[in-house]
Amino acid sequence: MTEPLRILGKASSINVRKVLWTCREVGRDFVREDWGSGFQPVDTDAFRAMNPNAQVPVVQVADGYLWESNSICRFLAGEAGNADLLPVAPLARARVEMWMDWQATELNPAWRYAFMALVRKSPAFADPDAIAAGVSGWNRQMGILEGQLAKTGAYVAGAGFTLADIVLGLSTNRWKMTPMERPHLPAVEDWWARLRERSGFREFGANGIP
Repeated sequence: MTEPLRILGKASSINVRKVLWTCREVGRDFVREDWGSGFQPVDTDAFRAMNPNAQVPVVQVADGYLWESNSICRFLAGEAGNADLLPVAPLARARVEMWMDWQATELNPAWRYAFMALVRKSPAFADPDAIAAGVSGWNRQMGILEGQLAKTGAYVAGAGFTLADIVLGLSTNRWKMTPMERPHLPAVEDWWARLRERSGFREFGANGIP
């Protein structure tokens, strides 16, 4: 019998919630421990031995630890042999991973300044012009997602639900919860409704957004 996966990270973390949602999709039992701001500290030698970046999530595996949330999601799909979430065929897999990488390298960096200013209320992110530029850039990136979803008419990488929908679903939740001007993106809204049909999304992805 497989031992429950040990997940280190607070439940409010966007990246921890990716992993929790993926666990639900693959039927993986887990135990989660509160680490991060407000909980057990990550800026310690002991935690850096698990993740040198001192960030959550971290998961314990047989020979040590894994970090980077998207990589953990890939591991979980592979461990479960779930080729729907992460295809085996190279091209189909690349189309899923392309959007997962875009989430991490293009979409997420776009929202950092605006999110820190408008949600976290950090005094280090208080420049009005930078906030406006951040909002504009964030909305522009979401427009790219809108175009892709309008093309597929279903999910991010095509007709079926994949890991790309998990990671981008969490990023879209952040976009929707931030108090700012947003364009109406009908394909994103239709996709959001499809995500809400999944129990894992309702538990870990929507974060109280109807």
